[in-house]
Amino acid sequence: MTTDDTPSPSGHAEDHHGAMTAFETLQIHAGQEPDAQTGARALPIYQTTSFVFDSQKTAADRFALAELGPIYTRLGNPTHETVEARLAALEGGVGAVLLASGQSAEFLAIANIAGAGDHIVASASLYGGTYNLLDVTLRKLGIETTFVTDAANPQAWKDAIRDNTKALFGETIANPRSEVLDIAAVAAVAHEAGVPLIVDNTIATPYLLRPIEHGADVVIHSATKFLGGHGTSIAGVVVDAGSFDYGRYPERFPGFNQPDASYNGLVYARDLGADSPFGANVSYHLKLRVQLLRDLGPAASPFNAFLIAQGVETLSLRMERHVENTQKVLAFLDGHPQVESIQYAGHPSSPSYALAQKYTPKGPGSVLGFTLAGGYEAAVRFVDALRLHSYVANIGDVRSLAIHPASTTHSQLSEEAQLAAGAGPAFVRLAVGLEGIDDILADLELGFAAAKTA
Repeated sequence: MTTDDTPSPSGHAEDHHGAMTAFETLQIHAGQEPDAQTGARALPIYQTTSFVFDSQKTAADRFALAELGPIYTRLGNPTHETVEARLAALEGGVGAVLLASGQSAEFLAIANIAGAGDHIVASASLYGGTYNLLDVTLRKLGIETTFVTDAANPQAWKDAIRDNTKALFGETIANPRSEVLDIAAVAAVAHEAGVPLIVDNTIATPYLLRPIEHGADVVIHSATKFLGGHGTSIAGVVVDAGSFDYGRYPERFPGFNQPDASYNGLVYARDLGADSPFGANVSYHLKLRVQLLRDLGPAASPFNAFLIAQGVETLSLRMERHVENTQKVLAFLDGHPQVESIQYAGHPSSPSYALAQKYTPKGPGSVLGFTLAGGYEAAVRFVDALRLHSYVANIGDVRSLAIHPASTTHSQLSEEAQLAAGAGPAFVRLAVGLEGIDDILADLELGFAAAKTA
């Protein structure tokens, strides 16, 4: 870190506010002091490509990672740094890297530890874009994925692990299936096998669930969704728990245990592990930043980082209202004559109901779905009739959103894969927003009336 109050792009969750512990306080203050030069209270947007070095030695030290000050906005930016430190604090991690999208966060999180010839074990209950990344794109790059269909069974995860497995991957609350991952159980399987557990916590957010407390080693988000909260900016984040010792498994993780020629022979697990100068094991997220972000370049813009920060400041308030409205929508759908089934971990019929009570006692988010009587045509007519709900390929907005996944977000999947992901032909997904509940329910009535005509 730099010595003044201006944050440097390391993503470390350093606490400048003493005993600050409350989530609501951290979401406003973590990672930020008033601007040292101007006294600006709000987060400044450092809309610059590069940063002046005060000497040749400073420049050399930063390029050698001896000092983690700003160099170039592709690698990091003081606006990014605040968001990274804040999200690391909210998730309970040692550091984070802000990226251009949730998809780039997923790709870099995996590519940081796996390459051609390696293997990943993942839940089959995933967002369609994530499934395609694992099943198609990474397979083209030589990284094979085995999908666990019985994700609630720890033995199924254990049976899928191979000698070349590099990580276990799942969504804490699956989109759109609303299946809750038994984080502690899957983490135990991962650690017994000597690999980290990577989880996508987009739907829950750290306000409803902090996976690191249950054993997860890496947490990713599409910050585009609930963290930003207003549908205005695309970004992703990778949060490093600092808990996994890559140095313990030199043959499985050679990238952490062999010298990096691009950094004068730096060995990440040795030099940036638990005994690093930063007082924590920061090897995972710093390796991701200085290798993958440097070479592939999926950097978030400073302005988008600023917008994500604005959303994070009200995260707890918004999530409380999201969950409150969702409970009322759930009561409206429950027992409705046109609803054949409901997919929501907070519904007693859900196979994940007990896990939802364990991991998300405040509520399992605001994304739910249901299967309509009348099949595909009824579902299509339902979403077309909505007026308040926006028909968009997104979740986590202040606005109520609806979509028909089988013809959109999951359309690239086979029907078998769609059903495995909980996105069958008659399924409609809702992301319940913050509007007045009477208006939300009245709009759903329009949808049901149209669905009857099918």
